[in-house]
Amino acid sequence: MAEKPRFAALADIDPDELASFRSAMRKRYSDEQILAELRASAGRLGRSPTMKEFEADTGTKLHPQTVVEHFGSWNAAKRAAGLVPRRFATREELIDVLRGLGDELGRMPTARDLDERRGRMPSKSLFWHTFGSLTAALREAGYDVAVGEEKLERAVEQGATFARRIGRLPKFAEWSEARREDSSMLTEWQVYRLFDARRGAWATFQFLIRRRLVEGGFTVEADGSVS
Repeated sequence: MAEKPRFAALADIDPDELASFRSAMRKRYSDEQILAELRASAGRLGRSPTMKEFEADTGTKLHPQTVVEHFGSWNAAKRAAGLVPRRFATREELIDVLRGLGDELGRMPTARDLDERRGRMPSKSLFWHTFGSLTAALREAGYDVAVGEEKLERAVEQGATFARRIGRLPKFAEWSEARREDSSMLTEWQVYRLFDARRGAWATFQFLIRRRLVEGGFTVEADGSVS
């Protein structure tokens, strides 16, 4: 026995007529028009939009429910638009993103490639939080990451962790002292040689640490203090 509608106004609706009306409403916008709106919104925001952000975006003329009606769910629509859902991206989805980007570029993707595609690609920080490092993610995606690149990534990640702990970008002497207490850290000379031991090598290392921290949502002042 069919369940009785809660409201009298719903009782006399013809199901076929309702289905026809819904279909006509959906045809007001093509799937590609909706996907284009999603991508444009992501470009304005600099990230994959939530339903709330999309609704608040004055640059779009669509309501998020229209998107859901077409694609079945908000995340399904974002996947179709090439926008990986920020909160629900799985390891497999992130790996597919790296492989797809590699196919597009014809080479192994870099952190800069992800930066240049902000809004339609997951952020670098999401890869780091999920895999421990972008290098680890690339390896899991099947890329042959050079040993030097892996060591540099390890050094920068260690540097960011150390900077958060001491509240500032680490100096050469501070790194040396910390290394004596923690043998898992690269030595200060190993780090120095990553930059060919050139003048300004440690400042370059600090610059990379600063960039990593900023990408992770931290503030680094001109004097190197971290908050």
